[in-house]
Amino acid sequence: MSVSEGEEGGLFRAAPSDNSQDLLDNPTKTVATGSTPEDQASPVVDEASPSSASSFEMLDMESAHAPYQEVQPHWFFCRRADDNTSWLPFSREDSDKLENAFTNISDEGEEDKVVAVEGQRYDVHVKERKRYAVYWEQAPSEVRRCTWFYKGDKDTRFMPYPEDFSKDLEEAYRKSVTSDEWKKKLDFPTGETVILHNPKLIMQYQPIGLQDDWVSSPSEHTRPRTVKRGVDNISVEIPDGEPEKVDHVVFMVHGIGPACDLRFRSIIQCVNDFRSVSLSLLASHYKRAQQEGQVGRVEFLPVNWHSALHGDATGVDEDIQRITLPSISRLRHFTNDTLLDLFFYNSPTYCQTIVDTVASEFNRLHVLFKQRHPEFSGTVSVVGHSLGSLILFDLLTNQRDESQARQGISGEPCHLNCNTLEQTLNRLGLQQYLDVLQNENLDLESLALCRDSDLKDLGIPLGPRKKILNYVRRKWLPEDCRMGAVCQAQGPQLQPEVTSTQDGNESSGLPPQQFHLHRPQSVTSAVDYEYFDVGIGQVSIDYPQLEFHPQTFFAFGSPIGMFLTVRGLKRIDPNYTFPTCKSFYNIYHPYDPVAYRIEPMIVSEVDLEPMLIPHHKGRKRMHLELKDSLTRMSMDLKNNVLGSLRTAWQSFARLPVAALPPGEGGETTTEKTLEETQGGFDEAESSESVEEREHREIKMGMLNGGRRIDYVLQEKPIESFNEYLFAIQSHLCYWESEDTALLLLKEIYDNLGVAIEQPQQ
Repeated sequence: MSVSEGEEGGLFRAAPSDNSQDLLDNPTKTVATGSTPEDQASPVVDEASPSSASSFEMLDMESAHAPYQEVQPHWFFCRRADDNTSWLPFSREDSDKLENAFTNISDEGEEDKVVAVEGQRYDVHVKERKRYAVYWEQAPSEVRRCTWFYKGDKDTRFMPYPEDFSKDLEEAYRKSVTSDEWKKKLDFPTGETVILHNPKLIMQYQPIGLQDDWVSSPSEHTRPRTVKRGVDNISVEIPDGEPEKVDHVVFMVHGIGPACDLRFRSIIQCVNDFRSVSLSLLASHYKRAQQEGQVGRVEFLPVNWHSALHGDATGVDEDIQRITLPSISRLRHFTNDTLLDLFFYNSPTYCQTIVDTVASEFNRLHVLFKQRHPEFSGTVSVVGHSLGSLILFDLLTNQRDESQARQGISGEPCHLNCNTLEQTLNRLGLQQYLDVLQNENLDLESLALCRDSDLKDLGIPLGPRKKILNYVRRKWLPEDCRMGAVCQAQGPQLQPEVTSTQDGNESSGLPPQQFHLHRPQSVTSAVDYEYFDVGIGQVSIDYPQLEFHPQTFFAFGSPIGMFLTVRGLKRIDPNYTFPTCKSFYNIYHPYDPVAYRIEPMIVSEVDLEPMLIPHHKGRKRMHLELKDSLTRMSMDLKNNVLGSLRTAWQSFARLPVAALPPGEGGETTTEKTLEETQGGFDEAESSESVEEREHREIKMGMLNGGRRIDYVLQEKPIESFNEYLFAIQSHLCYWESEDTALLLLKEIYDNLGVAIEQPQQ
């Protein structure tokens, strides 16, 4: 017999022996069971021979005489992944809510009750025993009211019995405790046999027919399972409940492909991990504020656009599959499912699908969350990973604030630069559709009122329809209402003319909303960049408007800087900001191959290092501290050498003046040389402090409200040994990064006036 420590009363597991077979073969007394059809699943209870239980004689006599107490149930839900099935417990708070609902259904005879669990992200239909996701599409999972559990020799955790099976076990256990008669054998119709040796030792034996054929010895055939009563007697980690109060909501958008990490998990699973990390950090870094009721929690919700792009509605997967070569099929499937998303986003047709999906999901989730949390009065932030960050950048660039929206409604429409319909179509290269439009008596004014379906009815294909509608609508809107209008100026760079104001500050003489992204003139082709939205090479689509204004935009491992550069942008005007979002953070791992910086596009005259994200435990990682220490040691050595040279020069300067030729202005050459040398020493010693002061005085523009934008994570010690080995992992590390999550929490709660606390080491 083996005993596993850490559980009440000890965990007993029978060693394989012939005695266990004798125990099954020698029942002496049948107690009772019914024979009605309703009772066919009930077990047959026998009294096992006392002499046959010699391998289980480790009895707790005191507990054998304890009075019967009803078992306390705990609710679990089933999670299936590939071929694995696991049962996970609800928090005690959620389990109590489910138990209360179950009791009310039993008492009142109600049809069903729906209980919101896990921060109201799931609904449990108690009578149906199903758990449904609220905010995203997910197959319903089974829910079970659990009282009895088992674990085999090769199992890593206890599994709950079905409720009917547990009910029979509990009834047999109650009879044994009440009558103080043990060593009972329960035979179930399915072939399982359970023996109640004593309150602390209960074993289950599988039927021989269910065993592997190659097992020969009787002891191996009847290797038992350990049976435990009640969740308190098994080793299981019951999660803590989440605070009901929600302070902030964050929508998280994924990058290319359906998987978000090296374990090929979905955006839903990765966001669940990020949420768990944030809850742990709130408990450690905002502990006092939580105890005082200042801090609740931050809700993180996933936004999935990949399934909409690759679904049946677009049919793009079927089209790609028809032209895919049969060789190296796995690699081609991976390419089609992931890397092609980059090309889809640069296609007007599929870019529209992606942006529409993200915007509609934002609006849907926002409305649904407020419906389920009517007391919520906080704000919303958005997170984009990889390509998702570029999608958000383009979407936020094309939002309209309230003043622009009002002007767009009440402003007078401007004319299309006196262009005729023919001139417009010629400019777009669509002159072949002139007769079609003229046959319907369409001019530019009426064309601006047409919808996509109107032009489709005229037989105009999708591509030309998009070109015509986007061009005409952009020209027809008032000048100050064009989303992200580019400052037009002469010269090789699109910059506003800078003048001086009375207070000495520089001004361009243009309204603030016209400071935007700058693009050098094309030198390769006569591309009409004005045709593209905001003049930065974005695909020409209709950008939908969000029903909320994000407080902060966080980019993880973002290629935004690279895409803007490839689109032809040279710099971002320091006065530019998103119309409806005032904060922007570019967060990346130093070895992330997809990440690019943003600050050099705003401040190009200074080589500025990114901001180092602090470790969540409040200090630098040890290998980085060691690196800094070695740097400081080298600086100290340099200063010591310079100090020795200074002393030598001073000794040399004390030589008799007559021994040296006089310099100009009455100065000796030695004195002049000494002053120059000392100036060089002072300059060398103060170079770092001057550089730091200059960095503090540099204006980072308004994209993040004048604050720093680029934030770099600290690499782990093992990652520093080989940058290339951990490159892919570095691009996918953000979902489980405590440092990243803490930076988000700090930004969110700083805006709420709640300061971060230093955790106890």
